[in-house]
Amino acid sequence: MKKFNLLLGVSLALLTALFAQSALAAKNVKITPLGSHKGEFCPLDRAMIFEDPDGTRILYDAGRTVRGPKDPRLGRIDAVLLSHAHGDHLGDKHQAFAGEGTCGKLVFSVNATPNSNTVNIVLEKKAALVIGAHFRAFFQAKIKSLGGDPKLVKLVRYGASTKIGGVTIATVPALHANGISPAFLSGDLAKMLKANGLTAYAGPPNGYILKFSNGLVVYLSGDTGIIAAQDLVVRRYYKPKLAVMNIGDVFTTGPREAAYVINKLVRPRSVIASHANQVSTKNGKLIKGTKAAIFKQAVKVKVHIPLSGRTMHFTAKGNCVRGC
Repeated sequence: MKKFNLLLGVSLALLTALFAQSALAAKNVKITPLGSHKGEFCPLDRAMIFEDPDGTRILYDAGRTVRGPKDPRLGRIDAVLLSHAHGDHLGDKHQAFAGEGTCGKLVFSVNATPNSNTVNIVLEKKAALVIGAHFRAFFQAKIKSLGGDPKLVKLVRYGASTKIGGVTIATVPALHANGISPAFLSGDLAKMLKANGLTAYAGPPNGYILKFSNGLVVYLSGDTGIIAAQDLVVRRYYKPKLAVMNIGDVFTTGPREAAYVINKLVRPRSVIASHANQVSTKNGKLIKGTKAAIFKQAVKVKVHIPLSGRTMHFTAKGNCVRGC
């Protein structure tokens, strides 16, 4: 009888621990990178899905690696975020199938212009398109011309916010260009811009702040340089515990500059590297000497590498507890 009671006690303790772990996991934010090649961090990887504990799903910078609106990795999408209108973020083309090309020699054989990968996903999913800058009218006209509801486009200027499900979304400044390529335009304007090597000005680019229902606050840098707002606005006001930091150099902060942003300005508890613009992993392992490796070595907090398809689970305090 004593042995039975002991076994029963152990079993109940294990079940209690499992239920507690399950309840805790349910409160975590899930982040899934949607890159070009499963299990790797490749040059044009930008897209990520953020899933709130309440099930709200947000796609950030679809770019070229989301394989169109029918990509099975998408599932339900409640909102799409766009940091700026460059083709590698808006999506001028995309892969036709999983693993098209190689991580070192990417192939994007499906042309998504003049609509864009982003617009096609918004239409298919009937998702909100949350943007900053000046191009609300552009996207409203584009979506309306394709039979969609222009009210799907939600403008969020600096200092304001909107809420999608359990997620509060705000925009923050970024320092970068933001021109719409003639490939996304039509008529004489498109022809004139193309002939002169110009793009249509779409206002300033932006980053994002996401506040999830479990309390986690995340900073999405977008393409940016080092700016005072990363200290004054991002850290001091929004106080993010997790950051997604673009590190690709030339077009955005390089790995050492990005490390300075994380160490000295934003100061989150952990960070996900993004937008490296080179092959960063082989068989899921970080390659020495790459920008991602330099960034990881220079940063003083925990750095996570976004391997495509691998879901990471984050607590309210910005700690990764699974899929790391």
